[in-house]
Order: sequence, then C-alpha cells, then structure tokens
Amino acid sequence: MRDILPADKARRERVLSVIRERYLAHGFDEIETPVLEEYSRLHAGIGGDNEKLAYNVLRRGLDAEAIRAAADDPAALSDLGLRYDLTVPLARFYASNRGQLPGVFRAIQIGAVWRAERPQKGRYRQFVQCDIDIMGDDSARAEAELLVASLDAVDALGLTGATIRINDRRVLDWMLDSFGFAAEERPGVLITIDKLDKIGPSGVAAELRDRAATASAVDAFEAFLGRPAPTAAAFGEEQIRAALPEGAPADIVAHLVGIGEAVAQGRASAAASGGAGIPLVFDPFLVRGMGYYTGTIFELAHPSVDYSLGGGGRYDGMIGRFLGQQVPAVGFSLGFERLVDLVTAGADAGGDAVVLVHDADVPVAELLRHKATMIASGARVRLERRPKNLKALLERASADGFRSFATVSAGATELERKPLA
Repeated sequence: MRDILPADKARRERVLSVIRERYLAHGFDEIETPVLEEYSRLHAGIGGDNEKLAYNVLRRGLDAEAIRAAADDPAALSDLGLRYDLTVPLARFYASNRGQLPGVFRAIQIGAVWRAERPQKGRYRQFVQCDIDIMGDDSARAEAELLVASLDAVDALGLTGATIRINDRRVLDWMLDSFGFAAEERPGVLITIDKLDKIGPSGVAAELRDRAATASAVDAFEAFLGRPAPTAAAFGEEQIRAALPEGAPADIVAHLVGIGEAVAQGRASAAASGGAGIPLVFDPFLVRGMGYYTGTIFELAHPSVDYSLGGGGRYDGMIGRFLGQQVPAVGFSLGFERLVDLVTAGADAGGDAVVLVHDADVPVAELLRHKATMIASGARVRLERRPKNLKALLERASADGFRSFATVSAGATELERKPLA
C-alpha cells in the first residue's frame, strides 16, 4: 500500500476522468458498492486464488477464548472481508437491486480493492480497478460494446495501437476433450497451458507429464503445438479455424466472428482516423485464471509492454449464485495501476494553474483579492511567500502541475504572469 503524492494524485485523477468520461459516453452508468462484503460471499468458491488473498475482518465481540476455539474455522472468526475485486460485489449488487435496474444493465465501477499479495513491481495490496460490465445480454453485442468502449478509453489516454487477445473457455474445454484429457485433470492442465508464453511448448509438455496428465493426451497436444504455424490472417472465421484443431464447434466460432464484426463496426471511426478496424487477435491458448468464466475471455495488450493492461470475460453463472436464477453477464477490467504508469500527461494537463509569489509585506486582503479574481476566471491558484531560493519553489510548483507564476508586491493592481517552463 502506498501514499500518493500530490503530483501523482493529480495524474491519477486525470487518467480516471478520461476513463470515466469515455465509459459514460458509451452508455454505461456508474455505481458504487461497499468496500466490505460478507465473508460467505467472498469465499463462495467463485473468486479463484483471490479468495486466498482476501483480508478478513474479525467478528466483533469475540474474546480470546472464542478466538482460540475457532482458530481452525475462518468462517467462525470472520463475518466480513475487504473486497478483492469488483465483480463479486457487482453480482451481489445486481441480485439485491434488480427490480430498480433496466433489463440490460451497463455498469461502471471504479474503486479500490485489497489483496494480500506479495508486494512487487506492478503489484500492490491496495489498488484501483476500473470495470465495466453488461448484465442481461447473452449476445455478441455485449462483448463488442465492452471491447469498443475499453479500446476507446485506451485511445483517449494516448495509448494507440492496443490490441485485444480473445478466446472462449468453451473452446478450451473442447480442445482438451479432443486431445483426450480427463475432465478432472483439466483445471491443472489449464494452469500449465497458461504458462505457454513463458516456458514454451516443450516446457508445457514436460510440466504436463510431471503432473501425470493422460499421456496420450499430452502427446496429441504436443503434436498440435508443433504443427506449422498457420498463415497470418485478419481476425475472422479463417483465422480462428486455422488456429484450432479440425471440427471446432460452429456455434462458438460464429459467436467469436460476430464479436469481431461488431467491433469492426464500432471501431469504424477509429479506422477512418488511422486506428485499427478490428484490433482483435484470436489466441486459442488464452486461459485467464478466474474459475467463474463461462464463455469469451479477453486480455488487453499494448506494444510498449510485455504484460496485459486489462482483461475480462463472460461469467454467466455468477449472478445466479446470489439471485437464484441465471442472468448472462460479461465484464472488462482495465489495469489502472499499469495504465497510469504508461500515460504521459500533455503539457496542458494541469489546466490553467498559477502560483502567486508574494512579498512578506503584502496585506492578506490584497492577496486574497488577486487570488479570487484569478479563481473566478477559471484558474487554479496557489499562494507562496517569496523564498530566498525562488528557483526551487518554481520547480516544485511545476512538478505539482502549475504552468505559470506571477509575483505580487504591495499595492500592485495588475499581475504579469510568466510561464514556469
């Protein structure tokens, strides 16, 4: 967890404002959920490994004897926990408020989440997530809307050239079945396949054998990985089928193709201005670790970095856990902490911001009059008494986002503003 200094906080808020503005423009509505959720919801078996990283809140009123007695029963010790993502709270929110929401609900959630991670570069125990989700729509339109809105937000941040890797968990299940992996070994097999870009085909095959996975299935999978790479093609049915074993389910392929066609239409304006028409890449080995995904899954990539900047997928079974009836749902989460490190603020990012450097003898009433006049014209104004080292003060003000300064002497009627740069 970190303290955020003023300049960094201002930059983070500018990035958030761009993301929020673009999401609102695409018809999503912002909601807010509590940072605490019931322990039973956070540990319902739908959060994957994140459940192991949850911060739990000790039940009120437990004495030392009760704590010792419940030491081996976390549910007896805790009744609440800090949210580790925004998807589980959203499912609970939708189930609780469905009667007040439209049939197809498009939600924005932006807020902090907490995980007991091992701190390292790019991973924090408190971090911000920026999620959009669509509930009540099981068509390709929902995925396409999410992808177009997310790409629009990334473009607006100046990170043009982003692409989205896309797959379908049903494709993965079909492939593993066609290779001959037993149903009970597939979760472990998927964990290993998820390492393909790190350890390569031979490493994946070796680890699968170490896991004692079905030998004939491993052989078939290794042979498939060793086939000649398919000829590059634009996203569409040809590319998808070329990347899969023969006989891929037609309905799933059609769903993916429909998403691509819809994204192409939604990105038409971006294409006209030099952007990518269909910035999608089918990746049959994209896994995504969350166990609640039931269909399409995706990850956001950018050529400037070798890690993902966000992702998501369809989780049609989650809301039913809370509501008692199934509701289709799909979501996308931008990795804000990673995005904000890549965004370069423009020269005017601080807007009209001025420092008034005043002499010690300037009456307070005069200072506040000058300040009020500039504020009324739309400027952000900071008062600073003139120090011996004026250069150091101006450098700090520039780092804090101020763009100009003016010196104030007693009796001055007009102030001359000069740029800080």
